[in-house]
Amino acid sequence: MTIRAVVKGVGHFLPERVVKNSEFEASLNTSDEWIQARSGIKQRHFVCEGEKTSDMAIIAAQAALADAGLEANDLDAVIVATSTGDLIFPSTATIVQAGINMTKGFAYDLQAVCAGFVFALSTANAQILSGQAKCVMVIGAESFSHLLDWEDRSTCVLFGDGAGAVLLQAEQGEGTSNDRGILSVDLNSDGRHKEILYVDGGVSTGKTGYLRMQGKEVFRHAVEKLAQTAEVAMEKAGVSAEDIDWVVPHQANIRIINSTTKKIGVAPEKVVKTVEEHGNTSAASIPLALSVAKAKGQIKENDLIITEAIGGGLVWGGVVLRW
Repeated sequence: MTIRAVVKGVGHFLPERVVKNSEFEASLNTSDEWIQARSGIKQRHFVCEGEKTSDMAIIAAQAALADAGLEANDLDAVIVATSTGDLIFPSTATIVQAGINMTKGFAYDLQAVCAGFVFALSTANAQILSGQAKCVMVIGAESFSHLLDWEDRSTCVLFGDGAGAVLLQAEQGEGTSNDRGILSVDLNSDGRHKEILYVDGGVSTGKTGYLRMQGKEVFRHAVEKLAQTAEVAMEKAGVSAEDIDWVVPHQANIRIINSTTKKIGVAPEKVVKTVEEHGNTSAASIPLALSVAKAKGQIKENDLIITEAIGGGLVWGGVVLRW
């Protein structure tokens, strides 16, 4: 018998404030048509004044617990993937732990930017397989609106805020690709490419800074590396593109999503797309998309899913799981 980390519940939260492309037209040399043509984005959500990353993460986690029919103290761990934590320390995860009234176990943050949820999913999977935990809440939560340069039309129109949560629990499997749960993981990084996507601030600079991106370079690396990690993850799981029911990619840009999906040989109708409504919510984008897809009735039990993401670093990875 093989232990698998199986998805038991999902949940998400989006801030009330909806920002349509037209709102940028007054202050930037841009238009709804320009933004949609280059990104596929029509709108995004931004946090309201005083609304924090942890606030969104708590609501998403509570929704995932309700979806799974579990209580907070059924959890052994909370992992929050974020680049926009409330404070330098303590971790946003410990704030979430208190916010959901979880009084045991452990909680910590993981930072891998837009690939954060994939890396956090991998970490949760490893802790479940090792026996360190049996029930883990994995959350992606971001308030990227705090990192945007409102005079840079090439970046500020692309990102949004939100949170998504996935609850994993240990179950026995047969050790085959027919098992429910996480079947394979592929993780990668290459720090030589830091300059193409980063924030020009931090403790060493004394300021928060703004997101900076070389769009053409990011696009080129994204399509190549996302397709590669997807193919490696499928090979590790012993499945092929024909077996995949759904691709749930990082929702960065519709052109990246379409190009990557075509490269790995999965039909367009098998791709979950939320970028049009949410923009790029960084580490939150994949769990948000999973939760929305389940709510819509797209993803069903035993569906085979591949998810992949790339972020600043560069860091990238893919996960194959059966729902």
